[in-house]
Amino acid sequence: MVLHLSTFHREGGAAVAASRLNRALQNNGIASQMLVHDSDITEDNVTPLAHSKWQKKLALGRFIGERLAFLPFEKDSSVRFAYSPAVVGNDISGHPLVRKADILHLHWINFGFLSLESLKKLLALGKPVVWTLHDMWTFTGGCHYSRGCNNYLTHCCNCPYLSRPGQYDVSFEHFEIKARIYEHANLSLVSPSHWLQQLVQNAALTNQLSALSIPNCIDTDIFRPKDKTGIRNRMNLPRDKKLILFAGANTLDIRKGFLYFREAMQLLQDESYEILIFGKSGSNAFDDLGTRVHYLGKISEVEYMVDAYNTADLIVVPSLEDNLPNTIMEAMACGTPAVGFETGGIGEMIDHKENGYLADFKSSVSLAEGIQWVLKNNEDKDLSLNAREKVLHNYSEKVVADRYTQLYTKLL
Repeated sequence: MVLHLSTFHREGGAAVAASRLNRALQNNGIASQMLVHDSDITEDNVTPLAHSKWQKKLALGRFIGERLAFLPFEKDSSVRFAYSPAVVGNDISGHPLVRKADILHLHWINFGFLSLESLKKLLALGKPVVWTLHDMWTFTGGCHYSRGCNNYLTHCCNCPYLSRPGQYDVSFEHFEIKARIYEHANLSLVSPSHWLQQLVQNAALTNQLSALSIPNCIDTDIFRPKDKTGIRNRMNLPRDKKLILFAGANTLDIRKGFLYFREAMQLLQDESYEILIFGKSGSNAFDDLGTRVHYLGKISEVEYMVDAYNTADLIVVPSLEDNLPNTIMEAMACGTPAVGFETGGIGEMIDHKENGYLADFKSSVSLAEGIQWVLKNNEDKDLSLNAREKVLHNYSEKVVADRYTQLYTKLL
């Protein structure tokens, strides 16, 4: 049995990817279960660590404790959730599902679910451990994305996330702890993108560990092309406008590049375009976008999300650092072309001028040109067809489940 370990069940891109893999493996005949920190959603083969109200309060307390542990060190509030010290967590080494598992499969484990100490105890069990990386935390002193800092290539210190960076700061300390934990671990690292795999192979903490790249998966029977006109009628959206979609877990996250999307839309100023947005957002996020905005809020219902992707003419993903964005995969599965910066794993998903457009990094002008190019060149829907085909051949459940099954078999 494979046991997936994830802080969240379906909250955030990493949890969504982990949940999809758990279901994909089950659909392909693999005994697979998932253990999460807490969840308000009931799903077969998914077990929350916190069941009772008291346990849920403890789970919240661990999250708060983890944040408070970093508070004295943080540079400012903008980095509060971008660095995880992993000093608070659960010891799950004796949990019945952990004991029963043949393979332990880690995903995103921070925010009070697993600490470095509990990670050490898991690895000490001697079971084969697969770790799918959803950001850079595994091989840094604590940051989830390095924002251009390359200290992890040699040894983390002088961390730009800290209020008092130094040669022996807290990032140095946590780097040392991880080095000791990994030294004799039966650990295989999986990167959803080749971009992240290259970082793993270059990082000082992980360059001696087994590493490969397997993408995330998606259910292409759920995320599929649908009738655009019918959806727009149901959602009271205009049928005579080109709808440009921006989607993300948090539109105000600097890493998601909303600033560049705003500047690109201000450059376009075309009355035939309107904007469609879903995700978390602040009250002033849509000021000065230069055109009408249809804000759908945070979407948790899958069918409604599929409709949102289908009603759009393209999706814009101007992330500055990203692994293998679910939003691009979801949109392309629905036949919606994507425009994004050529950075991280985005360049592996978007084939330039075949199923979308790769804009020059941090160029709002290039982003605007990409939006115009896709809208102009997709009248015959070739880009849409290519986008769907890319997902079917690379990210479908069976394709990804087969690759993980081969890895598990090899480890056992």
